Amino acid sequence: MKNIPKKCLKAVRVLVKEGPAVFMKKVANQFKPQMDYMEWRKEELPSKEELLRQSRERFEEEVVISVLVPLYNTPLFFLKEMIHSVLDQSYSGWELCLADGSDEEHAWVGDWCREIVKKDGRVKYRKLEENGGISENTNVCIQMTSGEYLALFDHDDLLTPDALYEVRKAILERQADVIYTDEDKVNGDSTVYSEPHFKSDFNLDLLRANNYICHFFVVKKEIVDLVGGFRSEYNGSQDYDFIFRCVEQANQIVHIPRVLYHWRMHENSTAANQQSKLYCYTAGQRAIASHLERCGVEGEVLMQEHLGFYRVDYPVQGEPLVSILIPNKDEKETLKGCIDSIFQKSSYRNFEIIVIENNSVEAETFAYYSELQGGGTEDRGDEKGRIKRERVRVVEWKGEFNFSKINNYGVSFASGEYLLFLNNDMEVISADWIERMVANCQRKEVGVVGAKLYYPDRTIQHAGVIIGLGGIAGHAFSRQLGIEPGYFARAVCQQDLSAVTAACMMVSQADFDFVGGFDEKLGVAFNDVDFCLKIRHICKKLVVFDPNVELFHYESKSRGAEDTPQKQKRFHQEIVRFAEKWEEDLRGDPYYNPNLTLIAGDFSLKKPEERFRKELEYVQMIRGILEKEEKE
Repeated sequence: MKNIPKKCLKAVRVLVKEGPAVFMKKVANQFKPQMDYMEWRKEELPSKEELLRQSRERFEEEVVISVLVPLYNTPLFFLKEMIHSVLDQSYSGWELCLADGSDEEHAWVGDWCREIVKKDGRVKYRKLEENGGISENTNVCIQMTSGEYLALFDHDDLLTPDALYEVRKAILERQADVIYTDEDKVNGDSTVYSEPHFKSDFNLDLLRANNYICHFFVVKKEIVDLVGGFRSEYNGSQDYDFIFRCVEQANQIVHIPRVLYHWRMHENSTAANQQSKLYCYTAGQRAIASHLERCGVEGEVLMQEHLGFYRVDYPVQGEPLVSILIPNKDEKETLKGCIDSIFQKSSYRNFEIIVIENNSVEAETFAYYSELQGGGTEDRGDEKGRIKRERVRVVEWKGEFNFSKINNYGVSFASGEYLLFLNNDMEVISADWIERMVANCQRKEVGVVGAKLYYPDRTIQHAGVIIGLGGIAGHAFSRQLGIEPGYFARAVCQQDLSAVTAACMMVSQADFDFVGGFDEKLGVAFNDVDFCLKIRHICKKLVVFDPNVELFHYESKSRGAEDTPQKQKRFHQEIVRFAEKWEEDLRGDPYYNPNLTLIAGDFSLKKPEERFRKELEYVQMIRGILEKEEKE
């Protein structure tokens, strides 16, 4: 066994545990062609001419950025590269504050730093009498500063030469008081760059699941004075705790979607070996809990299977009534499977079900409706499990299929404080699905909550919606293996998104009414995306994707495919209507990243053919098709 490669053993375990279908999908993914990041980044690096132009640019107001670096026994190669990456910045308004806690055996760290101080007065160095640890040493750096903004920088990492210029630009153009950037990883001899992390714009729920902000983090000195410096009780995740306290006080948090920071990978770094610092993750758990307490939010913080990722379980306040709205046309067995799974698997009991009948013709469908409304019972396999079905009501919508009209009509019969829109082709997986959605919906900053949906083969059908994907909007991680964490675990982390599917979506009745329900001119396509954008823009509330709310989705059995010229024309008209309402949103999803592809929902690098695509090109093409049809 010792001579068998680890990858082979892992493959065998997957084959035995997950079965041949999952095994073959994983093998296919391994051989799927991926764009080479090293080649990709060459196209993105600023040219010498651009860096020269940046160095000559003068801003109306000078702002000094103080770069904080706590040193400790730093290898000479890393030290030299780190300092030169600051000295080589195209923006000159910086100071480098070095607090050195190195031991006597590494006295050359101080010797080399003092030589740099003599050459450049913007570099400040202080030798500490004793090593106080990462937090205390960073606090010394803070004491050394004179700049209006402070930037966190590890002693063995690198900045790109335009990093501080881009930060200064964000401060000037967007009045930012907190800034963070994308990042990647660099190997020990600085020859290989890999694992680029192209991040979301500020994402509260994602931050509560993982320190996705990480590097490069810059904050206004006034905020640091307000919240205090680093706290040694969070060593290992001291940056996470610090970031939480800063963003809690920030008015304008700006994300720069460019890789401006290289995180060093070497044997003892957390970047290369997560197991090397397990204490970091318990400190991170405490940092989230402390943040929730300061915000006055109840929640239990749990570690996820993947190190460095967490889950916050929010409690349900009371037991509010939930109205579950299910449109249906025939498909009796499909509907029965959906409703049976709700009654048999749901641990939350205070709900009503409103089935919105739409032009069914099969006698067995109406017989089932009669059974549902007749107060029948369902045996859940235990004495207390016989549930009366008087909570199910069937109402009739006689018009043609129009998702928005049907659901708006169904809501008029709902008594619940919360509305749970559900397709008839769903099957509940997680017993606590309703209470998880209610708990999130009860948070004052949240407007909509969506679920993680799977195809019957356990591949992902929906893990949130990306605006612009496929032209207008598409599902993240569609058809990827349900057991995979996805890009930086975004398939398994609760997070804020621009939209979720109404195949399983919860909203308060108050917010639903406030935005006017679903747009009835979007009868089939993008009505749920439109609704989520209304919640975000009108209510100023978050749309939350909770991956722990899990259901199977058998997808659009009742409605059928878009396979006629009439349906295609209607689809094109709805694309144009959506684009006219949300043109600015189509220019870039804030919860995605402009460096990632809009051809596939796998968070892979933008393809070469996308580089020269114009904004809203797809919409212009659809407009052209409609204009041609009108002329004909």
